[in-house]
Amino acid sequence: MKLEPTPIPDCLLIHTFQESDERGLFVKLYNSGIYAENLSDFHIKEIYYSLSKPKVFRGFHFQLPPHDHAKIVFCNFGAVIDYVVDLRTSSQVYGVPFAFKLNDENRRAILIPKGCAHGFYVIDRESMLTYVVETEYSPNHDSGILWSSVNYDFEFKNPILSDRDKNFIALKNFDSPFK
Repeated sequence: MKLEPTPIPDCLLIHTFQESDERGLFVKLYNSGIYAENLSDFHIKEIYYSLSKPKVFRGFHFQLPPHDHAKIVFCNFGAVIDYVVDLRTSSQVYGVPFAFKLNDENRRAILIPKGCAHGFYVIDRESMLTYVVETEYSPNHDSGILWSSVNYDFEFKNPILSDRDKNFIALKNFDSPFK
């Protein structure tokens, strides 16, 4: 496994360990020793996955303090463009989205730090994302920003959105609690 820094502070692109032979494929997503060397404190509390159809955009989601969390996102199958937006007011890249291609060929994952919003777009086939999260879900702290309100030239137009995602607050109106 290799952890690669990204332009977002504390956000890491994870190059997973993988082996394949005539039997199939083995992928290692997490190793506590490697993570302990690179992260101060990441303890898994929940693991879940989403299954999404082509042209779906999910996001930009995050949890508010004190239930904010870091998470690892991995594409089990399919292909997505994964986006991370830093919402920490002290960040030099505040409000700037960065895109990462995650798919079942590159087998990469992304570690998204506390204070960042996450979203993804499903490119051309049904896709499954697994989330490894360091807090338990808190519905009262669940939030998001409107995807189209960030300054970014998305490669897609008119994505399929949930009603919830359509009604998030615009980034310019968001009063960030992430200091």
